[in-house]
Amino acid sequence: MIFVSEKAKARIEKILQDDGLSSKHFVRVSVTSGGCSGLSYKMEFDQEDKPGDEVFFDKGVKVVVDPKSILYLFGTTLDFSEGLEGKGFYFDNPNASRTCSCGESFSL
Repeated sequence: MIFVSEKAKARIEKILQDDGLSSKHFVRVSVTSGGCSGLSYKMEFDQEDKPGDEVFFDKGVKVVVDPKSILYLFGTTLDFSEGLEGKGFYFDNPNASRTCSCGESFSL
């Protein structure tokens, strides 16, 4: 399961509305090689399911993850911060043993 915080939900809804995206759009999250810790998060809006996708709904938000990435992301919470240390989405991943200071990459 991938979880979505209330702050992330509100921001996702605002982006969808501001960008004029349809209700068919959803959040696609994946993990790619790279970053200073070895693995990086990728998040985008999509509207096409792909074969093997894992689909989760939390707080009315559809989150889709490819089969390889779910191994790294299971139990992760997508959150959003407007704090002084940076504004944007971030991942609270219980599987990560190390993260970089920017929060965009991790290792297991």
